[in-house]
Amino acid sequence: MTPDSPSPTTTHVRLLADYASSGQPVFEVLPAVLLEAGLVELAGSPGLVLGCAAGDVLRVAEDGRFEVVRQGGNLCVQAYRQGGFTPELFADLRNAVGQLGGVAEAPPDLGFMVVTVGRAAGPPAIEQAMDNWAAGSEGVEWWFGNGDEGDAAS
Repeated sequence: MTPDSPSPTTTHVRLLADYASSGQPVFEVLPAVLLEAGLVELAGSPGLVLGCAAGDVLRVAEDGRFEVVRQGGNLCVQAYRQGGFTPELFADLRNAVGQLGGVAEAPPDLGFMVVTVGRAAGPPAIEQAMDNWAAGSEGVEWWFGNGDEGDAAS
């Protein structure tokens, strides 16, 4: 960015995650930066939505459906455990992915966790870190939320 260029406009986007059993749409609201021509760059990885990660450039429709116009440099990993996570498990995950240059986030109730890690770390290293972390706790499930890494789960 040059001194004369405008600063980016931050906003939030509403992405369609799925449909509830009632048929009602379920949305996730994520931070984003407005780009030109109706495009946004995600500033955070989703905890519910599949198919995108922080740094991806999206075109978002009014109904929340989206198209990834350009993948960013990150992978998104989503983790869930019936009954939520403990603060200790969250700290352990932050340490595990921190060694890969990644970051783990969770809502205050620790109902789920989201990891954003650079693609350069490589899926095998991410899988090993996640598997090692999940091995210490019963009922932990995790999967890649974007990319074509498949459904790795513990």
